[in-house]
Amino acid sequence: MEPQGEKPGEAEGVRITSQMLKSCSGEFALESILLLKLRGLGLVDLGCLGECLGLEWLDLSGNALTQLGPLASLRQLAVLNVANNRLTGLEPLAACENLQSLNVAGNLLAAPSQLQCLAGLRGLEYLRLRDPLARLSNPLCASPSYWTVVRELLPGLKVIDSERVTGRGSEFYQLCRDLDCSLQPSSSPGPSTTEAQPWVEPGYWESWPPRSSSILEEACRQFQDTVQECRDLDRQAADSLAQAEELLSPAGTASSFVF
Repeated sequence: MEPQGEKPGEAEGVRITSQMLKSCSGEFALESILLLKLRGLGLVDLGCLGECLGLEWLDLSGNALTQLGPLASLRQLAVLNVANNRLTGLEPLAACENLQSLNVAGNLLAAPSQLQCLAGLRGLEYLRLRDPLARLSNPLCASPSYWTVVRELLPGLKVIDSERVTGRGSEFYQLCRDLDCSLQPSSSPGPSTTEAQPWVEPGYWESWPPRSSSILEEACRQFQDTVQECRDLDRQAADSLAQAEELLSPAGTASSFVF
């Protein structure tokens, strides 16, 4: 007997079919699909998704997936988002040899050892295990040392939880972590002071730090440089998009591009 109020098949969830994939992508052949956005569809079974052998970008976030078996055949997959599912393991991803970016925030990964299967992915540079803004995490993130453990387990990573650990800009994030530590209330005896406000609060960077705080001064300098660089990149991107639209659009006809 079906639970009252549920439609047939609702309790079991949704299974991916070839018709669904062709409808979502507009392609006639599964092998021709390069990009798929299957977010929040109530998926519990990946079905024939493994037949999309040319797939490079895949968003499966916000579903009810417990395993990723069919993804083992996707050797061209570069970007994968499986945030906000019910995953307890990532073993099939060991075969995704071209994987570069992986978002698994909001799942049930309980120990860093469950990430060991990713160690052979030489191109993997971006890994997200928690997303504070979306209130997504994993049980393993409850440990204060998880970030360091993950970095040691997967030394090829350049970005963990959107914080750069190697390459350009990594020094800035390290300074931010040092700064957070320096702002923690001191347990040593001394005159009582008001608890410091988080450094990310609005207006925090408006005033220049005291000369005695070298960490604070250096963090301010790098922060201001980073903000200016972001503004320059934003301006360059806007100019490039405007030029592309002008070149690709018929005269007098506005076009929109979705990335």
